[in-house]
Amino acid sequence: MARLRKADPSAPGIERRRRGRGFEYFDQETGDKVDEDFVLERISALAVPPAWKEVWICPDEMGHLQAIGIDAAGRRQYLYHQRWRERRDQEKFDRMLRLARVLPSVRVEVGQQLHAAGAAREKILACSIRLLDRGFFRIGGEDYAETHESYGLATIKKEHVTITDESVLFDYNAKGGLHRRWSLIDPDVAEVLRMLKRRRGGGDDLLAYKRGRVWIDVRSSEINEYLKSVAGEEFTAKDFRTWSGTVLASVALAVSGHATTSVTSKKRAVTRAVKEVAHYLGNTPTVARKSYIDPRVIDRYNSGWTIRPVLDDLGTDDPEGDLLIQGRIEEAVVDLIEEHRNSDSVDRVA
Repeated sequence: MARLRKADPSAPGIERRRRGRGFEYFDQETGDKVDEDFVLERISALAVPPAWKEVWICPDEMGHLQAIGIDAAGRRQYLYHQRWRERRDQEKFDRMLRLARVLPSVRVEVGQQLHAAGAAREKILACSIRLLDRGFFRIGGEDYAETHESYGLATIKKEHVTITDESVLFDYNAKGGLHRRWSLIDPDVAEVLRMLKRRRGGGDDLLAYKRGRVWIDVRSSEINEYLKSVAGEEFTAKDFRTWSGTVLASVALAVSGHATTSVTSKKRAVTRAVKEVAHYLGNTPTVARKSYIDPRVIDRYNSGWTIRPVLDDLGTDDPEGDLLIQGRIEEAVVDLIEEHRNSDSVDRVA
């Protein structure tokens, strides 16, 4: 099998030009029109969106990066070779498991910082990590929020938050124009956010810390840097969403376990689980399954294995009132993915 090669998008490639209702393709190095059937078939299989502008296509079918373009929103987009995507996805889900293993210690550190006095940087960043851990947030980008008026954790405004006792209600427009209304019960977070919402100084962003007499808005890069410092590895906010999606899918499939005696019922159960994860994360089902659910969870389910033995833990509330999808249930998900079949947290359904 041929090996992938590193593609250089700054080098001459294949250019796409509009012609009538379709496109023609030209070699940027020679200027010649591309008319070889096997090349045109490869380009067609890439399914580069028609709306993309300034499209560059790799001339090498084994290049790790196959195409680049600018979408309708002005963002640069990339299409990678399937084998490259598979490799990166495997790395992503392996990194997610490493995050799962250090989460208990991260949560302890975050909890300690949340009880610090004032509005110090570490306290506000710890609050940000708690929100990532429990609220399924996207991190959010400053430039994206300004251009598209859609928000993530780092860019949510004070006006997007309502605090009642120990409950925090987030109501805002998320990525893709999705309106997100999400409630979280957490007394520590409620106390910190109440202070930030009532502050007199600083701008409109909710998350900000105080340095001397100056309020400084939290940036997404600071949240990721803080996460790295408490976790000991280069994790990102997206790793939290990936882990959350994987845990939620594992629970949903375990709940469906009693009705999985046929291939058809299993497919339906997977579809329901994916839709449930998409609802929590604010994605389409396609994106949720492709990007945020470890495929090994679905593979194990199709082979009859789930985390059904720990489902009783879902009926217990923690001190903050949240259902327990953390702790033992997370440990069970790790056992499920790593095929620890002797674990008392996993069981064969069918």
